[in-house]
Parts: sequence; structure tokens; C-alpha cells
Amino acid sequence: MTLRALLIDDDARLSELLASYLGPHGFVVDHAPSGARGLALLEGGAYDLVLLDVMMPGMDGLEVCKRIRQKSRVPIVMLTARGDETDRVVGLELGADDYVPKPFSPRELLARMRAVLRRAMPEASSERLVVGDLAVDVEGRRVVLGDKHLELTGLEFDLLVALARRAGRVVPREALLELAGRSDVSVGERTVDVHISHLRAKLGDDSRTPQRIKTVRGVGYMLAKE
Repeated sequence: MTLRALLIDDDARLSELLASYLGPHGFVVDHAPSGARGLALLEGGAYDLVLLDVMMPGMDGLEVCKRIRQKSRVPIVMLTARGDETDRVVGLELGADDYVPKPFSPRELLARMRAVLRRAMPEASSERLVVGDLAVDVEGRRVVLGDKHLELTGLEFDLLVALARRAGRVVPREALLELAGRSDVSVGERTVDVHISHLRAKLGDDSRTPQRIKTVRGVGYMLAKE
């Protein structure tokens, strides 16, 4: 499964280093050079984890952490050159999940990221996603809507899991296949749209009922929580 991380840090070289190191380990890394840009990306997309620098010009990482926690429970790992205990305590009290002082090795950071995600996400072997009357058994690859079992293709199932894990959040169209762990699929101009259309039909979405999978024009798709 490919995971999507957002690095909020004004250090462009760190962004390049982490993107090249974390990529082969299953992470797609997006970079925001400022707190304001990071918050904007979080508003428009779905991320599995945030790497957040404390010392940035303008809005610092502590303020960004505070604003993220007002809207989201996405895991946050704070990065900083500061070694002061007070900064670490404040960051954790604001809702950060871990705190890694700079300089750090990419290998150590990866281990911390995986540990945070293990705490934040259910084990895949027993993961069961429930959104309203829709239940998804991830390991068994079974989907039940109400009292009806749905027959989905492999790709439709993976897309549904990606959306269900982020129910209520918009998933950008261009990131959906990666988040579904299906970067093997050749992406044509309408590949995602076509498969979402098939998935909607099987979920019973039509013009007469509120749609479960909502289109956010110009951005992507969202599985409604209700």
C-alpha cells in the first residue's frame, strides 16, 4: 500500500532527500515550503501523515500543528533543530504524535513514521471499515451494503478502501490510484472517473438519492460519512 506524506518545511534540500529515500519504502512525499501552503494542501487533499518543521519563517510549526488539530487527526511528526525540552512538550501537548530532532537519519525517521502509523491505523489483518451502512472487510476483501454483499472488481475494491479510510475527506483524483496501492494501473485521461462511475453504480448512487461518493469539482472524490 502506498502512503502519502506531506512535508511542511522550508528546506528544499531536505524535501529532495526524503522524497528519494522514502519513495522506495512506500511513501509519496509532497512538499510545502511554508505553514500556510501546508495548510492549503491539507484542505485540498488526503494525507496519511504530516512531517512538520517547527522553525519556519512566518507561521511556525507549533501554530501549524495547532491549526491542523482543530480540523484533523492526521498523524503529525514534528521536526526541529531545537533541542529544548519545552518545545518538545509544547508540540506534544498541541497534538503532535512524535518529535524528531534534527539532524536525523532518514532511516530513523522512517522507523518513527511507521511506528506512528501503526498506532494511528488499525492492523490491516483485522481492519474493518464502516461508513454508515457500508462495511468493508479489508483482509477478506468483502463489501456489505446494508444486508447485501457487493461484487466488486479488484480495482473497485481498492478504490473503495482508499476512500473509506479517508471518509469525509476529499481525495485528489491524481492521488487516488496511489493511495489505493494501484500505481500498477495505467492512468488514462478518464481511468479514475470510469472506475468511480462503475463503483457508484454498484453502491446504488443515482440522481434520486444522496450520493455516497461525491465529486468535488476540479479536485477529486469524497466518500460521505453519512
